[in-house]
Amino acid sequence: MSGRIRLGMVGGGQGAFIGAVHRIAARLDDQYELVAGSFSSDPDRARASASALHVAPDRAYGSWQAMAAAEAGRPDGVEVVSVVTPNHLHADPAIAFLNAGIHVICDKPLCHTLDAARELERAAKASRALFALTHNYTGYPLVRQARTMVAEGAIGTVRIVQVEYPQDWLTTSLESTGQKQAAWRTDPARSGAAGSVGDIGTHAFNLAEFVTGQRVGSLAADLAAFVPGRRLDDNAHMLLRFDGGARGMLWCSQVAPGNENALRLRVYGEFGGLEWAQEQPNLLVHTPFAEAPRMIRRGGAGASFIAAQASRIPAGHPEGYLEAFAQLYRDFADQIVAVREGRPPDPMSRLVPGIEEGMRGMRFIEAAVSSGQAGAGWVSLG
Repeated sequence: MSGRIRLGMVGGGQGAFIGAVHRIAARLDDQYELVAGSFSSDPDRARASASALHVAPDRAYGSWQAMAAAEAGRPDGVEVVSVVTPNHLHADPAIAFLNAGIHVICDKPLCHTLDAARELERAAKASRALFALTHNYTGYPLVRQARTMVAEGAIGTVRIVQVEYPQDWLTTSLESTGQKQAAWRTDPARSGAAGSVGDIGTHAFNLAEFVTGQRVGSLAADLAAFVPGRRLDDNAHMLLRFDGGARGMLWCSQVAPGNENALRLRVYGEFGGLEWAQEQPNLLVHTPFAEAPRMIRRGGAGASFIAAQASRIPAGHPEGYLEAFAQLYRDFADQIVAVREGRPPDPMSRLVPGIEEGMRGMRFIEAAVSSGQAGAGWVSLG
């Protein structure tokens, strides 16, 4: 078996933002080919989406159930499936494809409930197939550099972690206008028990744990829904206690005017600090105690081998969101090809998040919601 990895997709049809992002990411390094899909629960939209994506009519399926059964029985069937549906439709198709021995790439968060996540976790651990979760910010070159610098002691023992992810797109009741993305993200039946916490707070939480190498042991969360009539939180402030002794704060908001995707991480240790912002992703600021800040640029002086491995173009040319997403697809491709060839994967490819990170995110959501309901009391992540 050789050539491009045969990719299928569940969801991501016409009008779906994240499906297009996954397809671009999959093709950027030319390692995947989209050959099948169940792109929508609406048959007409599913067929139209397949045609626009040049997927053969006999591999454009009306349901993910039909797709799983048919593709598992084809000698040229899909090797991996991207699940890019709303949260409540992650678990069932992912489980079905894992049970069929087909690798799965799932958009985050893992599921809409912790119970569904546990079922998916059992399926992932029992399957011979691989599972990846697209916490795409872990694919940025300088995020990986920051993780390595922390692990190598560049700032000493981590003491303080500040992470935030403010947006402004839900400042008004956008969901009441029929806007698709707003509608499902603010619907408890489709999004789960959390709004901004599940949608973007999980990214901030994952980034903090990824870079520091410490796990959040407990948190105290103040959740709010500022827009009248909104059923899920659109803002959250949290205090974090890390198992390694660090203390932190996390803020996520979708009602902060003037912010687009302002994910920002600051980590302070006993003799230095690091700062990275998603809207300026090619810059990492390292400030040793009592010294001037050092600007580390992707591809420039001070950038490490690990940053270079996650880069595609020369210094001075911006890399960002799509390339970081593509990095996870490239990492996962190495794992899939390693399975094909019966060899160990490149150790670097193991940086792609998997079921464990997915379960951490679900426990984070559950703890935040529980804490909010208890008046911002401290709750363990378990």
